[in-house]
Amino acid sequence: MHPGIHAQKTPDKPAAIHAGTGEVLTYADLDAGSNRLAQLFWAEGLRPGDHVAVFLENHLRYFEVAWAALRSGLYLTTVNRYLTGPEAGYIVADCGARVMVSSRAVHEAASEVPEHAPGCTRYLVVDGPPDGASERFESYEQAVAAHPQEPLDEEPRGEFMLYSSGTTGRPKGIARPLSGQPVSKGLGMARTLRGLFQFDADSVYLSPAPMYHSAPIGFTTATQSLGGTVVMLGRFDAIEALRAIEQYRVTHSQWVPTMFSRMLKLPEADRARFDLSSQRVVMHAAAPCPRKVKEEMFAWWGPILHEYYAGTEANGLTYVGPEDWLAHPGTVGRPVLGTIHVCGEDGSELPAGEAGLVYFEQKGASFAYHKDEKKTRSAQHPEHPTWTALGDVGYVDDEGYLYLTDRASFMIISGGVNIYPQEIENELIMHPKVEDVAVVGVPHEEFGEGVKAVVQPMAGVEPSEALAEELLAFARERLAAYKCPRSVDFEAELPRLPTGKLYKRLLKDRYWGEKNSRIV
Repeated sequence: MHPGIHAQKTPDKPAAIHAGTGEVLTYADLDAGSNRLAQLFWAEGLRPGDHVAVFLENHLRYFEVAWAALRSGLYLTTVNRYLTGPEAGYIVADCGARVMVSSRAVHEAASEVPEHAPGCTRYLVVDGPPDGASERFESYEQAVAAHPQEPLDEEPRGEFMLYSSGTTGRPKGIARPLSGQPVSKGLGMARTLRGLFQFDADSVYLSPAPMYHSAPIGFTTATQSLGGTVVMLGRFDAIEALRAIEQYRVTHSQWVPTMFSRMLKLPEADRARFDLSSQRVVMHAAAPCPRKVKEEMFAWWGPILHEYYAGTEANGLTYVGPEDWLAHPGTVGRPVLGTIHVCGEDGSELPAGEAGLVYFEQKGASFAYHKDEKKTRSAQHPEHPTWTALGDVGYVDDEGYLYLTDRASFMIISGGVNIYPQEIENELIMHPKVEDVAVVGVPHEEFGEGVKAVVQPMAGVEPSEALAEELLAFARERLAAYKCPRSVDFEAELPRLPTGKLYKRLLKDRYWGEKNSRIV
């Protein structure tokens, strides 16, 4: 289903609420707005298979843009709102977008996009362009008001063509073929939400993450496909997230592990002051969750935590519910879409318990990295092209449960021994003086790579040699000697994306770049 159907049955029901401002987008509003924009796209000459882009902060108009594309058979690319103009321009040009929707809030960067994306011919600005803006930028509201709010005669279902976060290189577009189905059949993601996580029309879904990321845009539009209500935070804030759960009686929510860590480190009085009893299903993904963090969340919120492992590529999916995780702590679940193969460096399949590159085999599913055959091939198994990997290392146990070790690109090889930073980070994040932590390999004269911890201390904690020694001792109590960091550096803030992913390449470049190639 789609907003037009829900607008007929429950026109005044909130399709989305902005928790920061209290603004409400009803299903009637969402239907009318997405229809007008779809009509604009059609008048602009866009046809099924063409591309549009959205470069917005978390704004209620996001849903109009998404549904206009999904109701027109178009590909929609969501652009990271924190990118610079040239970075955003690269994505807009690479995806082939002919229309871009931005806002006054991001106009400084958006104003540079046209010089990098000559194929994009129309730029619509939510809330109107600021004074002095180029004539190329026009008011979104005025542009869509010129078009009727009736749906298009045909409404083939569109798709998202999203870009990777670029944490290990330049962002790459992930393209999947259009289904050819009408949007009235609903979104494929909606079936997953209903089947795995018990979503329905009465669900109130809290989305605390940036909308440009795959899970937020996918889960929010799927919630609306089912007729539920989305509660969107402008940006993640631990207190405001808890307040939103209480205020809007949130039933479903989705988080990344860093959000859990930051909520757990709130003062006990803040954690206890909100009524969180409306929650039925709490989901998390995007990065492996430290076991101790998840155990503390279970103790706080109860047995309602559900975890899944998947990528924007949609090449497979694992899932684990509360009871199974408590029986198999640390797992990201068993496959519910696709078959898992764990393979060694030579491509041979490994037995249970041995760590290797994780591949999914899913018949009938395909994806490609846009305009990059080399990257597409690199994701495929050398002998089985239908087996594809996201770059994660892990192992399966005798019962078929998958455990992730780390990203293959983050692995440290010290003296010929493989060391996975995630395991070390999982321990250090539990130290009460650590707000955030990253472990990276740095040049080492004898071993090739040494293990370094880069720590963001808690507010009010001053970096010092004494603190570094305290953290190293903390690690030595919990880890084998060869895994322990040899040194600690401190940062005021780690380069973590708002989606929760760590921009680890930036950290590594500081130590491996020509100017920073010191031996540690």
